[in-house]
Amino acid sequence: MILTVTLNTALDVTYRVPRLLPHASHRVADVAERPGGKGLNVARVLAALGHEVTATGFAGGRTGAAVRELLRAGSPGVVDALAPCAGTTRRTVAVVDAASGDTTQFNEPGPPITAPEWSRFLAGYESLLAGARAVALCGSLPPGVPVGAYALLVRTARAAGVPVLLDTGGEPLRRGVAARPDVIKPNAAELAELTGSRDPLPATRDARRRGARAVVASLGPDGLLAATPEGTWRAAPPRALAGNPTGAGDSAVAGLLSGLAEGLDWPARLARAVALSAATVASPTAGDFDPRTYEEVRGSVRVSAG
Repeated sequence: MILTVTLNTALDVTYRVPRLLPHASHRVADVAERPGGKGLNVARVLAALGHEVTATGFAGGRTGAAVRELLRAGSPGVVDALAPCAGTTRRTVAVVDAASGDTTQFNEPGPPITAPEWSRFLAGYESLLAGARAVALCGSLPPGVPVGAYALLVRTARAAGVPVLLDTGGEPLRRGVAARPDVIKPNAAELAELTGSRDPLPATRDARRRGARAVVASLGPDGLLAATPEGTWRAAPPRALAGNPTGAGDSAVAGLLSGLAEGLDWPARLARAVALSAATVASPTAGDFDPRTYEEVRGSVRVSAG
């Protein structure tokens, strides 16, 4: 079983409009809802790849109930182990401009988490680790959760002998790196904030020195840059794909984590991650990936050493 942690789950709502114009009313052409938050996106992709997945985190209120219902109905293979909270789970709204392909994102704040709720979650997390082959810690922290939460969750996973991937930003990433996760997957902005360098290659190496065993940086349409104990690689798609990039980084995490669980070497993990990311950009709905594009792209990803 692979475990994903989404402390700040969401109900992801995607609107498609013919053209997005400021100060104007819009007739929405299509509406889609999905259980969201980075870790739940990762869980859905892992399940689609054939892995047994358990998803934990927090869910509360009517929105949280909708997230759990959609997860059960639309994500076969994902076991719901979300912990209840008294606050209401947030929503995110992605507005896709069909004319340009651009996406405008609105993210609500998460529910406040109380100290007893956090303690109950930690107990459940330790129990779930007993059956996990790998764990992904993903996304932002809701109010009330300590800023060092991911550092604690990384240390707990390491103590249980479970490989851990961390995908977050800001101060939670800085503290989490010091706990020595097996992999971190920042985007370019998160990596620059962590290290102070906007040059990805020295920045990935600096992030390793700060504690991460391996660093895989998302470089948008340029693919991934990985600094690992076995070497440094760049992986890029064969061509640029137009579409909605929402969730592309989460699909890359699923590719990396599934490759880790399967014992693939780094070039194979990176090729899978880039292909899944590209296939997510090509999907009409945020957080999903297009299987046809995945099959087309994965054999053509360019992976180079150095």
